[in-house]
Amino acid sequence: MNFNKKQRTERVIQFGEGGFLRGFVDWMLQKVNENSDFDGSVVVVQPIEQGMCDMLSAQDCVYTQVIRGVEGVDTTIVDVISRCVKPYEDFESYIALAEQPEMRFIVSNTTESGIVFSADDKITDAPPKSFPAKLTLLLKKRFDLALSGFVFLPCELIDRNGDNLKKCILQYADLWNLGDGFKAWIENENIFTNTLVDRINTGYPRGEDLGLGYEDNMVNTAEFFHLWVIETDHDLDSEIPFSKTDLNVIITPDKLEMYRTRKVRILNGAHTSLVPYALLSGLDTVKSCLDDAVMSEHLKKCVFDEIIPTLDLPRDELLSYANSVVERFSNPYINHYLSAIALNSVSKFKVRVLPSILEYIKRYNRMPETLIFAFAKLIEFYKTDMTNDDAAVVEFMRTHGTADILANESLWGQDLSFLTDEVEKYVNK
Repeated sequence: MNFNKKQRTERVIQFGEGGFLRGFVDWMLQKVNENSDFDGSVVVVQPIEQGMCDMLSAQDCVYTQVIRGVEGVDTTIVDVISRCVKPYEDFESYIALAEQPEMRFIVSNTTESGIVFSADDKITDAPPKSFPAKLTLLLKKRFDLALSGFVFLPCELIDRNGDNLKKCILQYADLWNLGDGFKAWIENENIFTNTLVDRINTGYPRGEDLGLGYEDNMVNTAEFFHLWVIETDHDLDSEIPFSKTDLNVIITPDKLEMYRTRKVRILNGAHTSLVPYALLSGLDTVKSCLDDAVMSEHLKKCVFDEIIPTLDLPRDELLSYANSVVERFSNPYINHYLSAIALNSVSKFKVRVLPSILEYIKRYNRMPETLIFAFAKLIEFYKTDMTNDDAAVVEFMRTHGTADILANESLWGQDLSFLTDEVEKYVNK
């Protein structure tokens, strides 16, 4: 790839070089640069010993982002990453990032298990193992230099990710006796946002010829849909002017949980209310369900007729999101296998679908028949050999009748016996 890379001010430290951050945050910052005077670049920190930074550096940290879906194909050259730093090979270069006054933002995606505290990490480790411990050492250097704090934009898929990250850092401050002054600086001079991210990133397209006309070993693919909800009181848009782009970024002081609920109930709830029925019907992918008239009608009834009426966001927002979910499920470039979604279906149903059933009954004093039907199909599904769940859950579901299953509070968090007659109407139907 021959590309004249632009030189910009390093403003962002990014923990993680994988496909999601490159196809989500870095792609977004590329758009912000193109549409505003942000003029910022990203320094990528490889948070673990083995990673892809060498491959990324080999092509000057420039790569192609390909967005694909029913909408078509969009290709962008992303050159927002200035360089990579590998703490396990060059710890001094990592700590030196704290010395750059222009550095302002810290982005991360260290997986759901990345934001953890470990008492085994030592202040003398270079580097310590956990991501928050690495970060604490960087922040201590920043504090010692009397420089300004950071805005944290964690993308890990855990609830209240920013709050949890700050909690871990303060635990290390106590463990390592870094002092009350440092802890006060963490609390008062740094901004920890909580975020919700949503985009299916399909990564490197192995075995495909994208017709780029050049070699790119770091090419990345994703769907068109993207959503970044950032919960903060800080005027973030004045620093990263997302509003000057057409990006789907929502900055809100207090509505993150509403958007999280929307995603869990509509997107994840649609999956979980669909999958057992679809697998029992011999289908194998989400797209095959959308191509099947019966299954497509079932899905849409669940979402539009019974899930959306239980949610409190503006109806036009809910309908727009639901329509985007249906469109995403139809993406011909994504093979989303039902068997993968079916993992731990009982616990998923409890979190994703049961709240919609109970809220619908509460609001309308009648049964949401399609979701009740989905509940019956879940019970049927656990009588087969297709399940992938905790052995005790599988054994109980397989050997007990509907009444006993619904009465089992350890499965559902409550006794659902009052649903027995309604669910049994649809079992084996």
